Amino acid sequence: MEKGYTYSRTREHRLKRNKRRLIFIAILLFVIGCITLIVLKVSDSKPPAQTLEQVKKTDAVSNGKSKVKANAEPNGKVASPKDKPGVEDGAFVEKYLNQQMLGKKPDGADGKKVAYLSFDDGPSVTVTPEILDILKKQKVKATFFVVGKEAGENEHTKNIIKRIVAEGHAIGNHTYSHNYKYLYPHKAVSTDNVMKDIEKNNQVLKGILGPDFSTRMIRFPGGHMTWKKKDPKGMAALDAALLKKDYHQVDWNVLTKDAEGPHKKANGLINQFMRSVKGREKAVILMHDTYGKGETAKALPVIIEYLKKQGYEFKIMK
Repeated sequence: MEKGYTYSRTREHRLKRNKRRLIFIAILLFVIGCITLIVLKVSDSKPPAQTLEQVKKTDAVSNGKSKVKANAEPNGKVASPKDKPGVEDGAFVEKYLNQQMLGKKPDGADGKKVAYLSFDDGPSVTVTPEILDILKKQKVKATFFVVGKEAGENEHTKNIIKRIVAEGHAIGNHTYSHNYKYLYPHKAVSTDNVMKDIEKNNQVLKGILGPDFSTRMIRFPGGHMTWKKKDPKGMAALDAALLKKDYHQVDWNVLTKDAEGPHKKANGLINQFMRSVKGREKAVILMHDTYGKGETAKALPVIIEYLKKQGYEFKIMK
């Protein structure tokens, strides 16, 4: 009996001891698990070194400490329109035309023929789509100088603006209203009114194309050259205002006269174009895509084919 009792006590003692060990191990594992969880949470709350570096750079930019612009390339060089194939810097075209109008040999005269197709006063739901179809078929790009009130007229015109950009064409600013009485009251240039109309047009285009949209290209209703002759002081003041905002106004040196004189058929527009483009190395061609300019659309394929045969390269202006 004594021997059996002793064995039973020993076995009971061993079970209790093992039980205590298991409890201790469980508690230890629980504590280790809690510590590990805390460490992981603390680690997750700390941004990695790269993110911290990015934060520092962001702070530096916001504090004006960084000289690097948002559109800078990795080597620090700011991307320019002239660095892109098929795109001309608006500042170049502006200077070229100004020097040419003064009777000087333009600095950019290099023997290379370049054609800049440009269309004013649109968009229209009748003519602009026709012109876009022709440009697409001919694989040629153009610059559209848009009137804000026409662009924002309805969903159809807004979609045309989106199509212009989606198909690789450029958008220029042709003021919001195109209203001569407002822009040039008493036949004098109003810097305030013109700048307000330009900015109003910008807001319309941003509303259609997104807040990041911008254009440096300006074309005045009636043309810069016309109003410079009529009001030299007024245009000089407006030029200074444009310069502050890095806007570049461009007129033209080739035209079809689809908005001048009596209504012309396609053949008449083509003949006028051929007379006007003769001898032009850099040809900035004025046409219109507003309502009633169906003959311009009819003439366009012949104009493009002629320019191609004459060895012109086509570029947009930005």
